Parts: sequence; structure tokens; C-alpha cells
Amino acid sequence: MIEIKSFIGAHDERWEDECMRRHQELEITMIMEGSGRFRTHGREVSVESGNVVLIPSNVSHSFHASTPIRFGVLLVDGLPTEVRELFNGLTKGGLARIIVLSRLDRDRYERLFREWLRIRSSLLKEPMRNYMVWVEVLLLFLNEHSHSDQQALSISLVGDYIRQHVQEPIHIFTLAKMAGLSEDGFRKQFYKIYGMSPKQYQQQCRLAEAKWLLSSSDKDLQTIASLVGFSQLHSFSLWFKKQDGCPPSEWRKQQRLYHH
Repeated sequence: MIEIKSFIGAHDERWEDECMRRHQELEITMIMEGSGRFRTHGREVSVESGNVVLIPSNVSHSFHASTPIRFGVLLVDGLPTEVRELFNGLTKGGLARIIVLSRLDRDRYERLFREWLRIRSSLLKEPMRNYMVWVEVLLLFLNEHSHSDQQALSISLVGDYIRQHVQEPIHIFTLAKMAGLSEDGFRKQFYKIYGMSPKQYQQQCRLAEAKWLLSSSDKDLQTIASLVGFSQLHSFSLWFKKQDGCPPSEWRKQQRLYHH
């Protein structure tokens, strides 16, 4: 049976674990605010807001605050094999791992975690099933959005910028400067992280945003076109059809027929 403990803990800058700890549960701890130090495997590393620490079963570790700090903690035991394998794939080799989330993804993970805490405290018809699904969702999110080094994080920050400015044209020079790289170096690193060029990524983000607006709002097509970077409705419709195979008006109609 799955066993879960989860909470948000806050401490001042003088707080630290009294000793190295170990426990049977798998641990997923996100630093929500502040910074500190994490010790394990005979080494000590700095952790800060946006870092998520994954700790396998029975791995000795301790946390120490450097500033006022807030943690979002999930301790879980008894996961089904496929979900545990997802955790193992993120940690690799049975060692603790620190992964890095961009600012946008950090905020999204925190919202998911807070929603999980709300679910956890609710009266549920099928609590165990809900718990397993939510743990898997959190792990899948980390698997999709985690980064393990500063260069990957700098590229993901550019990815955040593109996602938040889909209505604007992109300029490689500007994006490369944001990432602190040459234009050629930026293109190579961006492709390494996302598997596509910045322009292709922007098109993917524009399409996702357009579909979200078409399916979740009653905004007219001209407004949606403007929100994803097209001044002319005709250009938006041609682009959408080229990307997805049908015009946006038809796509919206199909979605509503499907959901009704």
C-alpha cells in the first residue's frame, strides 16, 4: 500500500538538520524560497529556489539553511513498479540528484504541488488511486522539465521567454545574448535541449497557445490571431491549417462537437 507524507516547511537562516538522516521513503523536496546547502555522498552543494532534490531510499543526507528557506516535501513509499522506475530514471545509480527548473516551470510545479496538498487533505472516494496518479504526475512533470546544469538552465530561460512572448518575432542575436552564448553556440545548445530550432519551438508554442485559446475561450478568431502574433486573420488561418491540417474555425467546431 502506498504511504505518503507531504508538507511545506519553513525555517529561518539558522536552521539545519541535527544529523545525517536516512529513511525508507523516496523523497522529492523542492526549495520554494531561499537558499541553503545539501549534504550527501560525502559532498556538500548549494541549493536555491527552483532546485528539486530527489533522494532514493536509505540515502544519508541533510539540509542546512543559508537564508530563510521554504521547502515543499513529498515522502512516498510503496509506489507501483512503473512509477518507482520513473523516479529511478530521474536519479540514476541510486544517488541523490539535484535538478533545476526554470522560473516558469518552478512556478508551475509549485502550483501542482499546492494542488496536490489540497487533494491530499480532501475526502476522496478512491484515495490510493488519486495518490498514485498525483505522484506520477509530479514525477512526469520533473522528467519533462528538469535540467541538471547551468547552461541547460540558461537555454530553458530562453524557452520560457519564447513561450511567454509567442506574439512577438524572435531574433537569434537577442536570444543568444540572453543565454550568454554566441549565435552558433546558442543554436546548437537550443537544439540539444529542445530537439528543434528556436523558430520551430516558437511555432510549436504558438500552435499550442492558439489551440488552448480556441478550446478554452470564446474569443473571436481575429483576437486569437493577434494574441499569437498574426495581424491578419487570413494569415493566421492559412498558418494554422498548414500546421494542423484544418482551419482554426473548423478545429474549434470539432473540439466542441467532441466535448458535447
